[in-house]
Amino acid sequence: MNRKIVLLIIFTLLSTQALKAQVKLREVLLNKYYRGSLASVFDSIAVDHNLKFSFDRERLRYSFAERYADMPLDVALKYICKDYELKYYIGAGNVIFVLDKNQKVDPKTMASGTQEIGEKAKVAALKKNYLLTGRVVDAASGESLPYVNITIVGTKQGTATNADGYFTLNKVPTDTSTLFISYLGYHKTSFHLNPDLPKAGLIIELNPDNELEEVLVVADKEDLMKVSEKVSMIKISPQKLAMLPNVGEKDIMRSFQLMPGVSASNESSSGLYVRGGTPDQNLVVYDGFTVYQVDHLYGFYSAFNSNAIKDVQLYKGGFEPKYGGRLSSVTEITGKDGNSKGFNVGGDISLLSINAYLESPFGENATLLLAARRSYKGPLYNKIFNKFNSSNSTTTTQRPGFGGGPRGNASNFATTVSSYFYDLNGKFTYKVSKKDALSLSLYNGTDNLDNSQEAQAPSFGGGGFGGSGRGFGFNVNDVTNYGNMGGSLRWTRKWSDRFFSTSVLSYSNYYSDRDRSNENTLTDEDGNSRTIKNGTIENNDLKDFSFKTDLEYAWTKDNAIKLGAYATNYKIKYNYSQNDTSTILDRNTTGNLAGIYIQDKQNLLGDKLSLEPGLRFSYFDQTSKGYIEPRFSANYRFNSKVTFKAATGKYYQFANRVVREDVLSGSRDFWILSDGSNVPVSSAIHYIIGASYETRQYLFSAEYYYKDLNGVTEYSLRFNPTRGGGPGGGGGAPTTSYEENFFSGVGYSQGIEFLIQKKVGNYNGWISYSLGEARNKIATYGDDYYSASQDVTHELKIVNIYKLGRWNFSGDWVFATGRPYTAPQGGYELTLLDGTTQSFINIGAKNGSRLPNYHRLDLAVNYELRGADAHNNIGSIGVSFFNVYNRKNVWYKEFQIADNQVVETNVNYLGFTPNLTLTLKLR
Repeated sequence: MNRKIVLLIIFTLLSTQALKAQVKLREVLLNKYYRGSLASVFDSIAVDHNLKFSFDRERLRYSFAERYADMPLDVALKYICKDYELKYYIGAGNVIFVLDKNQKVDPKTMASGTQEIGEKAKVAALKKNYLLTGRVVDAASGESLPYVNITIVGTKQGTATNADGYFTLNKVPTDTSTLFISYLGYHKTSFHLNPDLPKAGLIIELNPDNELEEVLVVADKEDLMKVSEKVSMIKISPQKLAMLPNVGEKDIMRSFQLMPGVSASNESSSGLYVRGGTPDQNLVVYDGFTVYQVDHLYGFYSAFNSNAIKDVQLYKGGFEPKYGGRLSSVTEITGKDGNSKGFNVGGDISLLSINAYLESPFGENATLLLAARRSYKGPLYNKIFNKFNSSNSTTTTQRPGFGGGPRGNASNFATTVSSYFYDLNGKFTYKVSKKDALSLSLYNGTDNLDNSQEAQAPSFGGGGFGGSGRGFGFNVNDVTNYGNMGGSLRWTRKWSDRFFSTSVLSYSNYYSDRDRSNENTLTDEDGNSRTIKNGTIENNDLKDFSFKTDLEYAWTKDNAIKLGAYATNYKIKYNYSQNDTSTILDRNTTGNLAGIYIQDKQNLLGDKLSLEPGLRFSYFDQTSKGYIEPRFSANYRFNSKVTFKAATGKYYQFANRVVREDVLSGSRDFWILSDGSNVPVSSAIHYIIGASYETRQYLFSAEYYYKDLNGVTEYSLRFNPTRGGGPGGGGGAPTTSYEENFFSGVGYSQGIEFLIQKKVGNYNGWISYSLGEARNKIATYGDDYYSASQDVTHELKIVNIYKLGRWNFSGDWVFATGRPYTAPQGGYELTLLDGTTQSFINIGAKNGSRLPNYHRLDLAVNYELRGADAHNNIGSIGVSFFNVYNRKNVWYKEFQIADNQVVETNVNYLGFTPNLTLTLKLR
């Protein structure tokens, strides 16, 4: 009997000791982001809390990424065991042994009374079906993260943060549920709720994906691009742009051109040609204000500094009623607020430009971000500038977007080139209270391009101006200055856990001044001089004053409502004159646009079906009419892998960038305001249907689209309103106004897009293929449809990215069928009474010819630089090679009249172009 009592006492003491060990784990609170192999995570926990682990290191090479907030260690271990089919026990010496779920325990390691703990252990929930609200922020900078996807593990329920990082989850099953959080460019995180965490105002931190990788069994991340479950929506990570090959800059708009449905064959435009649309039909919104000029240096680079950008997403069609005023697509850009946790400075230098930024907190409630970029006369800048200005003969061009025109004889010219671009970004954010925040965002991007020429000849013989001459002078002005200024004052308020509002007061000013005039001065033998002026001068100025307010209300877990109101005042001027005296077009218009919108999101069938009907109504005072735009989109999750999508809607555009089709001087475009008569309000109807099959590693997606267009407008000098009549002009004085040279019609675009993407792993990338057509019909050019200038039938893009430790290797290959253009059929030259020579051309069918097929290969290598902390990325050094095999892709056609014949010359895009970039930052 006594022996039994003694044994019982010993057993009780040993059990109590084991229980104390268990209690010790409950007292260990994890407050850290752990990432790496599971083995390295256990090593870190052991060091942080002076613990001992025992495990098979080779077995635990799984990739692990988890952020813990006051999480007891025993609870964390239970979740880990469940996720990875493990179990653990605390053995002799308080060593924590981690084993496979079915592995037998070694009795020698066990202390008496030890329990095996695995996935069946649960944490008791205290609350069920409750409302959870919070905010997702960057763990390094404290910046709020917009549009982060949050789902509740084990359910189909989920949400996304709004533009300010706030989220609302209705009817969370229990306060021990697990949230799965994913955001492009950041580590995916499983966030385990527990009863001790707040139910309102929960802060969830995400870590940027910029840490050195170990060699893991599975790498679970999505680096650069993500196709949303929303119809026709794509996101890219600004932080990862350096991974892609580039001509000279990390470029957001150029990166989108590698996506399906966005043309990549127009190197001279950073604007987006989306699904047969033109860049002006793509609404670009930066921190709430509209940007009308999106590129630098003749279109080779976008005007957006990636160091100042936090988030960017592209809606290729079927976009919600929150957005309006464009026919094709929407690019929404959110600028960085600035680091709220400490001062940071960084920058880039390449063969093209110098880029610097700084960010800093101001007290506890304010942050500031400043960024600046400027080009310099390096080898890459000079190569592009010289490529654009390589033509010095008397030519007739069709240079897309910038035109050409006579330049005179190149001999004996002295050219003083003054050329540069710059852009500035600034943002100040102030948190007025826990519910209110104000931000002021400013932007200025400018290009100044001067390629003027001057020639003098002291004497010469020959005719001209009525006899033998003694000398002449010839000055050519070739000056272009264009850009965009903008700013917004933004107020956001969280009225309750369900109700948010955002109000934005904004201003945007696009300007373009172009002087391509010249002066010919002839001095006769008596010393008398005559001066003849010719050429063109263009000025375009657009001012946009806007106010907009957006309201969001999370009604229930299955229903959310968005509504808002907006008002815009437009002031647009355009002047186009020739030969210093003849004003071809002079428009100065003012218009006011105002309206409201509403949208409802309804989840049905247990969150399998999502419906988003909406309506937008606008009133435009230039036409004194109201415009109704119904919108509808649907998303059906057939199962966890297969999703079907569809959308339709009507869209109006009131400010248009009209193409001036002028074969003699080259095609250009300019912003004007619709007036309902010469320039109608343009409209489009979208029809989109698609499907996707998605696993953890792969995505297969296909979408078909059709756009019906009305009010397609061009301005053509081909049909001059003179008594001579007919294409090409003729003699006689004008009998009608040049305002009548606006021609409008209809059009359509349709196509199908395919995407295969490997999303995760050290090797990832995608293949996209687009088959499409874009056609217009304007009666002036004939009764039949013709190919639009942006029509590309086939386009194939292959992108490959491979990460090996600190090294990133990438390559892309682009193929596209040639774009259409209008070709002259014949021409002749006439010497006029004043001694000048003028070219006349017989023009062929509108866009009846096509350029050769386009293709190129780009490669890049980047090496990540680390600080004293091996996990701290302080920059990178990279080299890229554009057009590796030096393909001579045709940019445009140049035509010259020689002996009354049209001589055709190809002007090509960039050939093989290397670039070197160094990026550094403090933190």
